[in-house]
Amino acid sequence: MEQNFLDNTTIINYSDKNYEKTKFLALSQIDLSAHSNSTKWINTYGIEYQDEFKSVILENNLDDFLIKLLMEEEHATKVIVLENLLFVTVKVLKTEGKTLDDEQMIFIVSPNFLWSIQEKPGDYFNWIRERLEGHKGIVRKKKADYLLYLIIEAIIDNYQETYAKHAEISASQLNATLIKPTPEFTSLVETRKQELFSFKKAAIGLRDMIVKLEKVEIKGVDIKYFSEIKEQTNNLISNIDFELQELESKINLIFSIQGHRLNEVMKTLTILSVIFIPLTFLAGIYGMNFEHIPELKFKYGYFVLLGIMVLVTIISVWYFKRKKWF
Repeated sequence: MEQNFLDNTTIINYSDKNYEKTKFLALSQIDLSAHSNSTKWINTYGIEYQDEFKSVILENNLDDFLIKLLMEEEHATKVIVLENLLFVTVKVLKTEGKTLDDEQMIFIVSPNFLWSIQEKPGDYFNWIRERLEGHKGIVRKKKADYLLYLIIEAIIDNYQETYAKHAEISASQLNATLIKPTPEFTSLVETRKQELFSFKKAAIGLRDMIVKLEKVEIKGVDIKYFSEIKEQTNNLISNIDFELQELESKINLIFSIQGHRLNEVMKTLTILSVIFIPLTFLAGIYGMNFEHIPELKFKYGYFVLLGIMVLVTIISVWYFKRKKWF
């Protein structure tokens, strides 16, 4: 298990003038102590390494309450202030596959290091790594709080890009001119609604985390960076809410179309029934097997009855048209 942990853990040690990325051969090599002006970014894929987490925490004299926190299998959105560091957890979406999935992300932040622990391999932080390696922007001049800001910004940017891509596909499939009261169209609408609920849940979790981060008071951690990304998250949630309202309108329109079609069918059947009721009554009268029915011996009785039936039909149709029932 230790070797798996080491294989899935990397560290980037950087400062304004230096950059170094390393892998570990032993847990004892993971050093989280402060060194001059350098900052460390440790990244681990996998949250199941409880024994290894415990060893790293104890060997680096970190707050031992971290051990208990990392032992928990499920985490809600949390921002917990410990001894000169922060423990931050949030559920984020995995958007690489055809369907949306989620994963737990944990951040342990001090002024001089950031330890990011991701439940599943793969992320969208490569542009941050490229900035660090290429000394682009100001990231290497900043501390771990700015690195945390960039990571959260990367998560939000990924949400916005994926949401925009899915929204474009949805717009072509669910165009208002293509609305049809069919199971296939309704299924597309419901699938999109579930995607939006997943986006909204993840975005709200991020916003709650950012709001909590804004209230943190810890020496060496600057909270000024987080106001901007909170606004980005609020804008994303607003866009999601607006599209959800549009989808609800489309669902209501589908129900309205179905109701209208059902009413048309029922109206037609009712009119036909009303027309044929008197005809059925006349046919029933003269279909009885009584011996003495005066009209039965009348030479033109059959044609007279047919004429009466035609006349009743014409009068009924004229009356319904006058009433604009069809």
